[in-house]
Amino acid sequence: MKNNLLKVFLLIVLLFSVSSLSAAVNVVEMFINGGVFMYIISFLLIVVIILAIIKYWQLTIKEKLNTQQFYLKLKGYIKNNQIEEAIRICAQFKETTLGFIFWNGLLGYNDGIKSGKKGIELKQHLQNSFDEAGLQSIPKVESGLFWFDIIAQISTLMGLLGTIFGLVAAFDSLANAPEAEKSRLLTEGISMAMGTTAYGLIVAIPTMLIKGGLQSRADKIINDIDEFSVKAINQITYSMKD
Repeated sequence: MKNNLLKVFLLIVLLFSVSSLSAAVNVVEMFINGGVFMYIISFLLIVVIILAIIKYWQLTIKEKLNTQQFYLKLKGYIKNNQIEEAIRICAQFKETTLGFIFWNGLLGYNDGIKSGKKGIELKQHLQNSFDEAGLQSIPKVESGLFWFDIIAQISTLMGLLGTIFGLVAAFDSLANAPEAEKSRLLTEGISMAMGTTAYGLIVAIPTMLIKGGLQSRADKIINDIDEFSVKAINQITYSMKD
């Protein structure tokens, strides 16, 4: 019984290996027959990979910050009116967008206190400091993401353009090519038509998925900024009332 199961397993592995090799050969042939459109789409794929690495580093590694713990740590200093200490902590995280906004906002608030601002004027100065920092840094979070949409659309359109050229070549071979060459040229034209469309979609679909993942991360960062900036401003305002 065990020997039979082993034979079935080995047969499945063998069939899978053969089919994978055949698919790889077909992809290579499809790429060769696709002509210049395949190289253009491949260039777009390389651009996507580079952009994805850059944005992943920016949104995941550079922006790595436990926002909840960061705010709770600052909240204690703000309640005790230890603004200088809060600024010092924010300065350690000012490479992140949230850290920079808090750092800039608290600096502006501290400068307002030193310049003698009080009451409504000081509150407005605090709000303006946070808003200014947000306008300066938040657009950078989503910057470059629109390129993924553009590349996905261009990849699809280049695939369709290759399809048109392939079909034109196929029909032209039927009309004008020598009888002995018709079959080969027709096959190449159809291969180009189908291959470029497939390759364009192979690049476009993952590009859209990558964009979706990065956009989700960017949205979370912006939502955290909105939430905790309001909390910080409110906490400072309550402390001013005290």
